Amino acid sequence: MEKVYTAEVTATGGRRGHVTSSDGVIDMPLSLPEGLGGEKGKSNPEQLFAAGYAACFQSALLLVAGKHHIRLNPESTVKAHVDLLKSEDGKYGLGVKLEVHLQGLEKDKAKELVDEAHEVCPYSVGTRGNINVELEIV
Repeated sequence: MEKVYTAEVTATGGRRGHVTSSDGVIDMPLSLPEGLGGEKGKSNPEQLFAAGYAACFQSALLLVAGKHHIRLNPESTVKAHVDLLKSEDGKYGLGVKLEVHLQGLEKDKAKELVDEAHEVCPYSVGTRGNINVELEIV
């Protein structure tokens, strides 16, 4: 594959540290999730992953819809739920549910677009076989 873009973000201090992008757009403190003893008002790696996946999947939906000459309702959304999981042997992993709201489309057509977007979304391609991703059409 041809490289078309590289994002550069530097982390210091791990989950209780700081992240900064090379262009300065991201410059923020991190914390554990609040429910795990983290500080309120700070983001965490799971939130950042969820934001990226939701935006990327929404773009994949727009691409796929365009190929089918379908104009998606501007109120359509993708909400990514990213779970931090812990196995009995103490290993951590992630689980994802993408909750897709495609306003004004029949459920069958929405499912077709969501399934097709899941095949082309870079996050979906990159996580396939590594993270369980559930697709929910609402």
